[in-house]
Amino acid sequence: MKVVIQIPCLDEAATLPVTIAALPRVIDGVDAIEIVVVDDGSSDGTADIASSLGAHVFRHRTTRGLAAAFMTGIETALALDADVIVNTDGDNQYAGSDVSGLVLPILRGEADVVIGTRPISGMRSFSGAKKILQRVGSWVVRRLSGVDVADATSGFRAYSREAALQLGVFSRYTYTLETIIQSAQRGMRVASIPIRVNPVERPSRLAKGSAHYIWRAGTDLARMFVVYRPFRFFILPALVATAAGIALVARFLWLFVVSGGMGGHLQSLVVAAILFGVGGALIVVALLGDLLAMNRRMLEEIRLDARRRRFERRAAAAGSSAIR
Repeated sequence: MKVVIQIPCLDEAATLPVTIAALPRVIDGVDAIEIVVVDDGSSDGTADIASSLGAHVFRHRTTRGLAAAFMTGIETALALDADVIVNTDGDNQYAGSDVSGLVLPILRGEADVVIGTRPISGMRSFSGAKKILQRVGSWVVRRLSGVDVADATSGFRAYSREAALQLGVFSRYTYTLETIIQSAQRGMRVASIPIRVNPVERPSRLAKGSAHYIWRAGTDLARMFVVYRPFRFFILPALVATAAGIALVARFLWLFVVSGGMGGHLQSLVVAAILFGVGGALIVVALLGDLLAMNRRMLEEIRLDARRRRFERRAAAAGSSAIR
């Protein structure tokens, strides 16, 4: 049983030594623990420090974003034949010793994905707006996935090999929300456990401020609704528009009868016609979105099969080299 701990980093040279030093070197039931650092275009020597600390290092030539760095770490860990993959941050936000508890539900066969739940209410580094958005994001993920996740934006999490093979991030901003929905939709068991956090003095590099964070996270949430629940996303406003159009037609007919056939109130029919057109267009988009979602699921199955074959060949090749 091998555990690979991946750390996406952007200019984390100051905190990376402390982060790696806090990680466990021995976990009950685990034969090997390896560390992967993904340097997302850092300019402060993060990769050199990671290499000197014994980590496997993968470098992006330019900064591609947290989501891309996370997926690079997943690919690298799978190539290293990891049975369990743990993701943590390079800023030492999470208590490294909690890795042992994070992987325990997977080692016991009780979960496929485990998410560390931070004590959000007591974190001074989180602004009021960020705490509210964290709650909103967790609520949206619960609605989309059907699983009870208390801290959907936590980056301290563990994946079984099977769960990691099925991940694919569309967002270029962050991976936290989307990967939970993907795991749940594919029947993975998602669990949450409480974790500890360390004080983080520097501002987040993921967002330039609360307004920027709200905008980026909010657009990601809307995009996830469109991608993973397209029929529901479009059919609800379609029904509202159609119902409003019917109400306006009924209003026109009522006033027509009450006034004894006198003219007027034609604006109700004009607005109703517009609403019927909008409602009809949204119904078509909802049906097309549902068809595209079916196509996406089939493509995901093909992609999963290709990934399994690719990493099985790598593992077989590595085993053959070891025998020689």
